[in-house]
Amino acid sequence: MSGNPLKNVYLKLFHFGIFNFIPDKAFLKIQYRAATGKKLNLKDPKSYNEKMQWIKLYDHNPLYTILADKLAVRGYVKEKVGEEYLIPLLGHWNSINDIEYNKLGNQFVLKTNHDSGGIVICSNMTSFDKVAAEKKLTEHMNQNHFYMSREWAYKDVKPCIIAEKYMIDDEANDLRDFKFFCFNGEPKIVQVDFDRFINHRRNIYDMDWNLLDVTIKCPNDKNVKIDCPSNFDEMVQIARKLSAGLPEARIDLYSVNGKTYFGEVTLYHGNGYEKFTPDSFGDVMGSWIDLSLCGE
Repeated sequence: MSGNPLKNVYLKLFHFGIFNFIPDKAFLKIQYRAATGKKLNLKDPKSYNEKMQWIKLYDHNPLYTILADKLAVRGYVKEKVGEEYLIPLLGHWNSINDIEYNKLGNQFVLKTNHDSGGIVICSNMTSFDKVAAEKKLTEHMNQNHFYMSREWAYKDVKPCIIAEKYMIDDEANDLRDFKFFCFNGEPKIVQVDFDRFINHRRNIYDMDWNLLDVTIKCPNDKNVKIDCPSNFDEMVQIARKLSAGLPEARIDLYSVNGKTYFGEVTLYHGNGYEKFTPDSFGDVMGSWIDLSLCGE
């Protein structure tokens, strides 16, 4: 659990459903103020974060439920770009008790399909802490992610556990994901995170792979050189196809030994609460979202 006492109290209250009965609009106004220190403008939203809150409330496209479901979205990806871009699926189950470990091999990844953060990585079964893994997965299975920050797409996703093949890029000795921020099918910037568990940093690049002097929540590091992946053009095309017709979406892709794999579709980056530096960059990104493309 986080070392932030206030966050810990919030998570405990959330677990017990204390906030579930607060109307969505009122809840978001309170949470937005607490997270950003700003008053939420829903009548004329301008910034990226404001428009994220508007989308949560008013854009209820049934497709979003499929995109938010880490199992169901595989069918969407297969249809749009092809099955070869999917990380191999090893199994899926409706209960922790049903997981067939004997079929997973020595390395695998377990995920809950219906939320964010419900992931367990096994790089070596001999040292795998099954008890801790199942405790974490159980906690995630027992919560509806929608109530955490009213991200509508998650509201009706039926929870399950999926197992995928363990992947790693030999050159980077890591599984680095490239997060494409797309607007009506057009990628605008790419986010690359690194050293997540040591000193989390995040570089932002334009579509010509120029490092931008901006940050989104985490600091950047100009001294860390991240090479443009050899399959970058292919990744851009995949991001375009997967985000076509969506007012905004973050398409996460992996580059594994020069081959492109799909990660996930994120419809509400950072819950719409992350800090932009400079603040004006949040307004620039907000200008890329055309709310007239959204609908009930």
